Amino acid sequence: MSDHALAVLEFERVLDHVAERAASAAGKRRVRALRPRSRRADVARELDRVGAVMTFHEERPDWGMPVVPDVDDAIRRLAVEGAVLEALELHRLGVLLHSSRALGRELARPDAAEVGDGPLGPLRDALVDMEELEREIDRTVDAEGSVLDSASKELRRIRDRLRGAHGRVVKRLESYLGGLNERYVVPDASVTLREGRYVIPVRREARREVGGIVHDESQTGQTLYVEPPEAIEAMNELRDLEREEVREVRRVLAALTARLAPVRDELRGALAALADFDGLHARARAAADWRADVPELGDDPSEGLRLVGARHPLLIETHGLSEVVPYDLELGPEERAVVVSGPNTGGKSVFLKATGLAAALTQSGVIPPVGAGTRLPVFGSFYADIGDEQSISQSLSTFSAHLSNLSEIVDSADGGSLVLVDEMGTGTDPAEGAALARAMLEELVARGALTLASSHLGALKRLDGEGSGVVNASLQFDAERMEPTYRLVKGRPGRSYGLAIARGLGFPAGVLDRAESYVDDDEARMEEVLERLEARETEAERLVRELDEERARTARLSEELEGREQALSESEAAHAAQAREDARKLLLDARTEVEEAVRELRRAAGSGEGFDDAVHRARSRVEHAAERARRGAEEHAEEAGGRRTPRSPIEFERGDRVRLRATGAKGRVTEVRADRAVVEAGAVKLEVSLEDLEPVEGGDGGPGAGGRRSGGSTSSGRGRPSDGAGAGSGSARGGGWSGPDRGAARLEVDLRGLRVHELEIELARALDEAILEDLPELRIIHGKGTGALRKRVGEMLDTDRRVRTVRMGGPTEGGAGVTVAGFKEPSGP
Repeated sequence: MSDHALAVLEFERVLDHVAERAASAAGKRRVRALRPRSRRADVARELDRVGAVMTFHEERPDWGMPVVPDVDDAIRRLAVEGAVLEALELHRLGVLLHSSRALGRELARPDAAEVGDGPLGPLRDALVDMEELEREIDRTVDAEGSVLDSASKELRRIRDRLRGAHGRVVKRLESYLGGLNERYVVPDASVTLREGRYVIPVRREARREVGGIVHDESQTGQTLYVEPPEAIEAMNELRDLEREEVREVRRVLAALTARLAPVRDELRGALAALADFDGLHARARAAADWRADVPELGDDPSEGLRLVGARHPLLIETHGLSEVVPYDLELGPEERAVVVSGPNTGGKSVFLKATGLAAALTQSGVIPPVGAGTRLPVFGSFYADIGDEQSISQSLSTFSAHLSNLSEIVDSADGGSLVLVDEMGTGTDPAEGAALARAMLEELVARGALTLASSHLGALKRLDGEGSGVVNASLQFDAERMEPTYRLVKGRPGRSYGLAIARGLGFPAGVLDRAESYVDDDEARMEEVLERLEARETEAERLVRELDEERARTARLSEELEGREQALSESEAAHAAQAREDARKLLLDARTEVEEAVRELRRAAGSGEGFDDAVHRARSRVEHAAERARRGAEEHAEEAGGRRTPRSPIEFERGDRVRLRATGAKGRVTEVRADRAVVEAGAVKLEVSLEDLEPVEGGDGGPGAGGRRSGGSTSSGRGRPSDGAGAGSGSARGGGWSGPDRGAARLEVDLRGLRVHELEIELARALDEAILEDLPELRIIHGKGTGALRKRVGEMLDTDRRVRTVRMGGPTEGGAGVTVAGFKEPSGP
């Protein structure tokens, strides 16, 4: 790989930013030592390792890298026979063992199997678990480099004696100092240490009085630090104990060093694994900060490349991820060179460097800031000519330095190379520069090198043709605000905007007008075409953006509508279920009321007392039950669908013909009380709300208004399904309903197939309904059979005071299988 190319791409600056995320100096060195690899298998393996650590990091965002101590020298010394490591070195080796064990166990956890058993398997295998040796080191030395009393029993015994000897010496000297004449004693004097021995400070004139050994004196010479003769013997004993301590400490350190020496290779491997993982972890954290995805690797540079959401890593580190505009670039196998044009400060150099860094970092095992779907080939070499290449030391001008680099590129680049050239063809006469740049591009395309070049030269913009291998691209510029947008557009060249920028900066208008007149006609026409194209693209982008916003709004509304529809369906289902349950309860309640009324009638019939009164009470009970059922249904409807709109009450007067809304029964108003009325329906009087009444059509309020309704053709209504039986009847067997609507009474009742007690209930009900509806007669179908049903029907009709006539059915009415009951006229109000 070309060191010059990596230098102009600022490759090492990027590595420095990545290395700062490592926890140890060893991990930082690992990152800074990375360089692009040229073998695809090596690159793939390194990317897999970083990807595995990215997964590990995502699953453990709060996990911290264990300490990686700097113990290279200590491990090397373990190989020297007779070497004894210092206490601090041994402590750091203990830290190494602890970190190795901690990381190894973390990678061995079941939820980390994909990491530990996959790309990081060799790294995990290099980590060691020597917990017993780790505990011995912790018991022997500490982080300050001291040997602990717990290192050996002998060392503890010696140090216990040392502490006693120190105390005795200090106590003896303090006693001696207290017995001296005050004129010899220094104010605030106390026992102190000089040259490792205990001394007392005295005035110079006390030298002869005190005697002993002078170990030091003050700067003025007026104070002497003397070891009196009384302390010399005790101090000698103390020094003997200190030498014993040193020997024991040396023995302990030598023994521990001897235990570590046989495992020095394992320690070296664990240190390398920890440093390696630290470097990988730093790269994984950088990828997370850059929101980068692991790019796919292409098989060959000739296949082209695809960059999705690429950014320059140094711009991210400097300005933040959200401030850097991403770009996409896709080149097919036939597209070997890209010429990027556009105004100065438009980002062309940044684009070239970002693309070069994406490839170089990928091949170094660093995930570049690119999005999912990125596919990069593995290049065999990198070449770059970017920026000011002037070299004063070699007496080269900028153009000469560029020519030197370009010459090397043309000589060395091949089908596996990535070539980056900034401002191609500039620095000399435009015509000659354009000719040289064109020849160089054609040569690089012929060799198969993938080339990215930036240029202002119009001649290079015209190279984009069928089969040329060259494709135009531009970095967009906001013509209204005169600011770059840094958005890459492939397929068309960009405008230079030189004169437009000058005009925006207040350049003299006359000079600019004259300059525009000097522009080559072909160049001017191309600029006009590009300007129109940019305007149309801007408008198209605006329309697409508005369409996307409208689609998003529509999708949002559709989602809300679906949610509401789902909620409504669930509510309807819940209310329907509740309604079915309520209806079932109402029917059960009504059945209970009817059965009770029937039992009351039977009791009255059996006892022979007040049958008419019992009938009246039974009818009232049933009517009240129906009224409760109606009100319950209305209340449920209000709960399920909101409160109903109350009916506007109609003004009724005494004598008006009305119909009860709940049952459909007809009657006359006998009394009006505020918002309620008393209605007489047959033999029953009911007090109901005015809202629950409706006038009978044609009623005039007078006696007999509305007339009697004559019988007519029957139609099946509610009840059991019709079997078509019965003379001239379409009614249902077993008491089927016949009549025009649900609220109407039956014109006939079919009692065939019923038992006697069932017949009694059904016939009584049919008679009551016919009377309430003011029917003139009721056809009772009982069939011929044994005659039992006909007999019982006759008995019931004979005892019913409301029945005026009883006759057998005519030839067209069913003959002997039918009995027709005629009713009395109702009494007036």
